[in-house]
Amino acid sequence: MRTGFALAILMLSGLAATDVAAAPVAELKLVSEHPVEGMRGGNLSGLALCGKALWTVSDRDDDQIYRLDISAPTWKAQALKIDVPPVPESGLPWGLRSRTKAASFIRGGDLDFEGITCDAAGNRYIVSEAHAAVLQVPVTGAPGWLKIAPGMVREARASGMLLHFNALFEGLAVNPDGNQIWLAAERERRGLISIKRGQSVWDCDGPCVLLSEAGQEVQPAQFTNAKVVSKDFADLALFNGKLFTLERNAFQICRRDTVTAKVELCWSFAEEALVPNRRYAQPYGLAEALVVEADGAWVGIDNNFGPRADGEKRPMVYRFAAPVGGWSAQP
Repeated sequence: MRTGFALAILMLSGLAATDVAAAPVAELKLVSEHPVEGMRGGNLSGLALCGKALWTVSDRDDDQIYRLDISAPTWKAQALKIDVPPVPESGLPWGLRSRTKAASFIRGGDLDFEGITCDAAGNRYIVSEAHAAVLQVPVTGAPGWLKIAPGMVREARASGMLLHFNALFEGLAVNPDGNQIWLAAERERRGLISIKRGQSVWDCDGPCVLLSEAGQEVQPAQFTNAKVVSKDFADLALFNGKLFTLERNAFQICRRDTVTAKVELCWSFAEEALVPNRRYAQPYGLAEALVVEADGAWVGIDNNFGPRADGEKRPMVYRFAAPVGGWSAQP
């Protein structure tokens, strides 16, 4: 009954969430770009702002996260070793878990860290795509996996998400109090899930699934050999009580309601990210990491060790100025 009720709400919220304003999408302006050195596994896959410090993760490194030294144009990644305990059972089926395990022997990174975020106290939360689990790295003390009710994964899969290899959770955001988390399912279907901290476990407060959305879209006109691709989410950020989704294949950032997940406004970064010297010879968007703050946004690029047209092979972080009127602008 609970799943059926959730899906009924999901269908309505999903339709509402696709009802995007017809106004043209404004282009964000690039302020600076920063190559990142010192990430052992490369593959920058998340960004978080904790106080004034920027942190990142690699989806190839299971035993360390990185604080970024941003005092010079080329950023330095400073590793923080973490002792990760065994991963709890999440409810993913054996077939999906076995494929992920097999892939880890080839590419590295059994945990496949795909997003990092922080609460106001400075505790860091990291999502493991491979295991559909969230690791908390506290300011002091040992890391530990959050106890998440198995109904979350069941409901997500019932809605059509978390069904395909390498298309599970790709980003997360946490509220300042550290008692509510939003998770972004990547693609086929993409979606948004919310869980809250209870007495003993993190569970849904009403429906877990805020949005489950299928469909395709055409890559931006600036993209070389633009084609139709799946709609996706690559990361999440929470700012001023709103969710911001990094939509990799569309080269855009969208503001959404935290309860309904309805799109309120989107901004494109295609014009700046796809100038000839910044293009990559890869068939999809590579933006994987997002931080939104009052005067701008950081967008991290996971280039999979592939060079840009100008020969740059290191992970990159782009700084975009806040849009005219700020992130709270009305359509």
